[in-house]
Parts: sequence; C-alpha cells; structure tokens
Amino acid sequence: MMQNVHLAPETDEDDLYSGYNDYNPIYDIEELENDAAFQQAVRTSHGRRPPSKTSLASSIGRPMTGAIQDGVTRPMTAVRAAGFTKAALRGSAFDPLSQSRGPASPLEAKKKDSPEEKIKQLEKEVNELVEESCIANSCGDLKLALEKAKDAGRKERVLVRQREQVTTPENINLDLTYSVLFNLASQYSVNEMYAEALNTYQVIVKNKMFSNAGILKMNMGNIYLKQRNYSKAIKFYRMALDQVPSVNKQMRIKIMQNIGVTFIQAGQYSDAINSYEHIMSMAPNLKAGYNLTICYFAIGDREKMKKAFQKLITVPLEIDEDKYISPSDDPHTNLVTEAIKNDHLRQMERERKAMAEKYIMTSAKLIAPVIETSFAAGYDWCVEVVKASQYVELANDLEINKAVTYLRQKDYNQAVEILKVLEKKDSRVKSAAATNLSALYYMGKDFAQASSYADIAVNSDRYNPAALTNKGNTVFANGDYEKAAEFYKEALRNDSSCTEALYNIGLTYEKLNRLDEALDCFLKLHAILRNSAEVLYQIANIYELMENPSQAIEWLMQVVSVIPTDPQVLSKLGELYDREGDKSQAFQYYYESYRYFPCNIEVIEWLGAYYIDTQFWEKAIQYFERASLIQPTQVKWQLMVASCFRRSGNYQKALDTYKDTHRKFPENVECLRFLVRLCTDLGLKDAQEYARKLKRLEKMKEIREQRIKSGRDGSGGSRGKREGSASGDSGQNYSASSKGERLSARLRALPGTNEPYESSSNKEIDASYVDPLGPQIERPKTAAKKRIDEDDFADEELGDDLLPE
Repeated sequence: MMQNVHLAPETDEDDLYSGYNDYNPIYDIEELENDAAFQQAVRTSHGRRPPSKTSLASSIGRPMTGAIQDGVTRPMTAVRAAGFTKAALRGSAFDPLSQSRGPASPLEAKKKDSPEEKIKQLEKEVNELVEESCIANSCGDLKLALEKAKDAGRKERVLVRQREQVTTPENINLDLTYSVLFNLASQYSVNEMYAEALNTYQVIVKNKMFSNAGILKMNMGNIYLKQRNYSKAIKFYRMALDQVPSVNKQMRIKIMQNIGVTFIQAGQYSDAINSYEHIMSMAPNLKAGYNLTICYFAIGDREKMKKAFQKLITVPLEIDEDKYISPSDDPHTNLVTEAIKNDHLRQMERERKAMAEKYIMTSAKLIAPVIETSFAAGYDWCVEVVKASQYVELANDLEINKAVTYLRQKDYNQAVEILKVLEKKDSRVKSAAATNLSALYYMGKDFAQASSYADIAVNSDRYNPAALTNKGNTVFANGDYEKAAEFYKEALRNDSSCTEALYNIGLTYEKLNRLDEALDCFLKLHAILRNSAEVLYQIANIYELMENPSQAIEWLMQVVSVIPTDPQVLSKLGELYDREGDKSQAFQYYYESYRYFPCNIEVIEWLGAYYIDTQFWEKAIQYFERASLIQPTQVKWQLMVASCFRRSGNYQKALDTYKDTHRKFPENVECLRFLVRLCTDLGLKDAQEYARKLKRLEKMKEIREQRIKSGRDGSGGSRGKREGSASGDSGQNYSASSKGERLSARLRALPGTNEPYESSSNKEIDASYVDPLGPQIERPKTAAKKRIDEDDFADEELGDDLLPE
C-alpha cells in the first residue's frame, strides 16, 4: 500500500509547490465560444466518453498525489477524498445538490397533547399572570393585582403536579415557584391582608430549597411594624440582618435604619440612638443623621443634639455642580452640558439636595429653641454652623425662620428688624424678606409701607408669586380691583399652584360683580382644595348673590360637613331656609348656631320671634333675657321680656319687669304707657303717678321737638358761630380729656357694649409669608369669610305688641 507513496527529498524544499501558479488556458471561460472542441462536446455526446490517460494528463495542470514530475515527488495532501466516491459517479449524472431526489420531506409536527408541551404552555401562562399582576399593581389596581397573583399561584401548583408526574422532582422550576409566592405575598401586603402575607412569607422562608430566602424576613418585619407589633418587627429585622453577609453593606445599613425607626415608634430612643450612631460611623446618610437629631431632642440632651446636627451637616451630597458649567467655548461641549442640565440624573440630584436642605432646616428649627438659653441664641449657633458647611445658602433661610419665630411670639419689632437686614442682601433673600415685610405692614393696615415692600419684592424677583399676591392685596385694599386682578393673574402665570392668588382673584371678581368668573375661580380652587371650608363658603355666597338659594344651601351643607361647629355658617343656613319659607329647618340651624355661640344678637332675636309666632311665650322670655344681658343699654329687650310675661298671663311678673325697666330708663315713654295701662287694669294706685310722669315726658318731648324745629329754621350765620365756639371749646379741653377718650375707645372696642360678639373674622384678603422652603400663606382660619350684613336678616315686627290697645 505504501509502495506508491514517495517522500519528498529534504534538499529540494524550495520546489515543493512549483507549478501551482502556472496558468492553464483550458480554464479560460472567456474563449469557450471560440473553442471548437468544447462547442462540439456541448452539441453531441462527445464529452461523455471517458478521457484517455494522455488527454487527462495533458488537460490537468495539477499533478496527482504521489506522482513524480520532473524528478520531484509531489507531497501527500490527503488520504481520503472529500466525500466523492466512484460508485456515485458510475451511471449517474452530475447532481451535487441532490435535486433529483425531489423535495425534502416535511418536518415532523410536534404533538400538542404531549406532556412536555402542556408543561411548557402552562409555565408560560404562569409567567404571564405574574407579569400582569405586577403591571396592575404599578397602575394602582391592587384588587386586580391580587386576583392575578392568586391565579398564578393556582396554576403554578397544577404545573408542579404535572411536572412531578412526567419528570423527577429535581427538574421542578424553583425560580418560578419563588417568584409566584413572593408576588402573592407582596400583593397580600399592599392590600393590607397582613395575616395571609405573613403565611405566604413563612412558606418561602421555611423552604430550604430557596436560596437567600431569609432576607424576606425584613418584609415580615415591615408588616409587623405596620401592625404596631414593634417587638416582633425588631425580632424579624435582626433575623434578616443575620442572614445578610457582611459584604452586602448597603443592605445591612437599610435593615439597621428600619430597626432604628421601629425603636423610635416604640418610644425606645436610647436603643434607636445606638442604631443610628452605628450607621453614622459606618456609612453616614441624611436620614440617619436627621433621625439621630430627633432622638437626642426627644431625650433632651443639648450637647448631643449639637453633635448630631454637625454630623448631619457633614454628610456628603456627592453632587458635582461643576460638570454642569461649560468650561470652554467648544460647541460640542456646550451641547453636551445643555443636554445633561435637566436629565434624570440631574433631577435626582436636585431631589437629593432638596431633601438634604429640608432635613437641615427642620432639624435647625427643632433644636434652636432648646440648645441655648433662648431661641435667638440657638438660631445664631445653627446659622454659624451652617455658614461653615457646604450649605452656606441656608444661613439666610435660617435668619428668615428666626424672624418668623418672632412673629409667632408676637414680637413684631424684632421680626421687622431682622427682615430689614435681610432685605439688603442678594436678590433671592431680598425678595423673601420684602415679601414678609409687606405682609406684616398689610396686616397692620399700613398699606403704603406694604405696597412699597411689595414693589421691592417684585423688582427683586418678578417670578415670586407670593410677592405678586401681596402687591395685589395692597392694590385691592385701595379699591383698584381691576389692577389687583392683573397682579393675581400674573402670580398664577408664574405659579399655577398658587392657591392664594386664585382665591383672591375670586374675591376680586366678586367685588367687580363678575359673578360667573368668580364662581369659575372658586370651582377651580375647589378641585385643588377639596375640603377647604373657605372655598366652599365662597361658592355658596356667590350662588346666594346669583339668587340661587337652593345651590347656596347645598354648598353650605358641605361647609357644615367639614366644620360642623361654625355658628356663622349655621345661622346663614337658617337665614336661607327662612327666606325659602321652611321655618322648621330655619329653626333647627338657628338653634344649632345659638348652641355653639349664644351671643349672636341676630340669632337670639330670630329665635325669640319664632317662639312668639308659635305662642310659646315662656321660651321666648329666656332668649330676650339673654339679649338684655348682652346689650344692657338697649331698652327693647326688657320691654320684650315684659310683653311676653303680659301675654302669658303673668301680670304681676310683667308689672315688676316694667317697673324695673322704668327705673333703668326713666325717660322711656313706651314703658310708662304700659305701666299706666297695666296698673289701671289691675286697679293699682300707682296708675295716677305713672300717668303724671307720662304726661310730663310727653310735654318735654313736645318742647324738645319745637326747639329742634326752631333751630332748623335759624339763620346759617348763627349756626356757624355756634359751631366755631364748640370747636374752640373742644380744642381747649383736648389735653384734659384725651385719657378719657382713649378709655372710652377701649370700652367701645370690647364686645358686649354696643356690638355683639363676632363668631369669625371679616378678613377677605390673604397675607402672604415666605418660608425658606417656599412661600407660606396665612390662610383664613374659619369658614365664614364674609360677614353677613344685618340688612340680610328678615326683621321681625316686635314693636307692635308694645303699643297700647
């Protein structure tokens, strides 16, 4: 076999591959059309005859393997041919692609009823249900998410049983089982089905086949925390902490933060301090520093409060502000910088910085009043610490907070002094300080100063909605409602969520009698502030002005549902029902108003008149007696008490009341007339004496009326002379009587002398404050923002009963 194999000589290595680059013209296909032999072979069967050895050797340029050519043996290249056999060539045409065999047979169809296919299809359905459950949860449809999770659990159990019948238990998909159980437990938890969630988590945790399932004990601890079972929550948190390896540092820190929160809610501040101190030593973060400050505040340790605040200040933000500033004029670099200025990463950095500033400001406001002997010294210490940190811009905000604290303590002079100092600083702080100063002067009725500082605030920051609102308030106070509406509109254009501007523009439209636009404003505000009693009351008030009492009553009922004890709203409801003719409903609401505030004269008068109409004289007496206590200088209430006694048949009590009234008001003619009539009917001797007094009073009344008439007919010159003399006398006595006038003014200001007590304030315009974390607007405190005029009440004709019959 090896006799035909010839090894190549070692001395002639350079000629081993000689002849391979030689060109044989037989392979030139471009000359085939001119080749007579080829054309004859194509037309006849000449080309099918086996070639002779001589023609084969002459037509093939490449020598055969092992052949000797020019004294050199060709090297061996292969032992076996590349898949071609002689048997295939004998008696068969050339068909390298096997096209003569026909088309290939179709693929064998898979059997749909096979157990493997059923298992795969069922597994696919389980995965789809889990995905649908998660999507429903993210969309807020918690019930649908729970139903999908339950369906996934049921189908997964069927899948496990079928897989056990077909394959060995080792081939069960544990990852699918884990995901189904975990999703089901999560859906139970968010639907507040805590017992079911705990049972499902227990199934996962107790299964040793699930790796790293012990970390789910943290979720179980969260559930116990929601149930306020703090001891078990801490137990499961610590069990989860034991399951987490030390290399997973972040997870361990988060679990320890949960432990600290649980200790705080349980009131165990010392244990919480230990947890947060460990966190701040290992991996300081903002939440841990903030909670540590709160814990030291709770136990009252001043020095530790200061140290915790300093640790909070030193927590790194890890925000590089320089990368958002273009260092060169390269257009490509500028484009990149503009693109990243508001991307998601930048938004996350802004949120982190805002959260840090919130924690620092809240901590400073919390500890400043207690870490030093006075809150001012405490604020000064906090300001110095903040100035030495990376949050330098918060120092001015703390100063503004200090001024606001002075305002809460009614120390307006100190607040104004601090704000005036801040008003001279940079534009942002200047705008905030000027806004607060404007609000202060507005509340003090100094509208000129309020307008001046509002202008300063607006000029410093034209986009400050609080400053524009205050400017609108000052213009509103001067009666220029159109211009006030323009300022409010500009505030809304700068900040569409400025509810104060929207509220005030509604009041402005009401003043301009543009009731439809006012109603639109308050309805928009109601969509934002759903349970605002002020907004609901204003909507009811506008419907009343539009002469739609049914809608006014409906909106006032909503006010009562929010503030059921506001006497002004209840009396307004009684008034509206009285106008509609529903006396029973009117009595109910008037009585409720009287029960919560028994000093409203209008309500007392209506209730007394109601009992007179229904002829319950004894019940009417108690209301008129209360009115006489509230307004002791008004004679009509005591006359009404006597009249009720007389109508009820208690003539002796009526006589005593008339006598007592006559002693207090000896010049009251009506009281003497009733005394004369009653003494005459009772046959008393006092009738003649009262008759003489009555006659004397009537004569004095006639003389007084004649003097008044003659005085009116007198010359204008004499009247002017008398007025000049009077003015001169008053000027001489001014210094002597100034103290008495101030005392009289104070007495007039006290409720109960001539005016009834007011149940709520009459303020209509909001005064805007600016807090360092955003504008804080002083909002109305009660629902009744607009005082009900006395003319709106239905006056009862009570004086007819006092006339002699």
